[in-house]
Amino acid sequence: MDFEFQNKKLELLYNSGKSSKYRIEKQVLQGFFEVIAILEAAKDIYDLWRQPSLNFKNYKQWYSVRVNKKWRLEIDIEWENKEKTVGLIKIKELNNHYGD
Repeated sequence: MDFEFQNKKLELLYNSGKSSKYRIEKQVLQGFFEVIAILEAAKDIYDLWRQPSLNFKNYKQWYSVRVNKKWRLEIDIEWENKEKTVGLIKIKELNNHYGD
């Protein structure tokens, strides 16, 4: 599935590995890049469900995937078919899921 960034700071982080907003540990940054690669390689929603490490969740208005135990990536999906299996992934936010 294709992806795009809705968040310019996350796009900067993706393109340069640095962002003034996201001061994160190296392991979180590595996880961020790994998750983006998984999202990009996914052919459909089932590929995301099959990845237990993502802990893919649907929160009605948005979705999230796990970067590591504490960090999650929030995404929207603009569905391209009525079955809601293929769509454009819109990356919204990287946040510390537990507030630490």
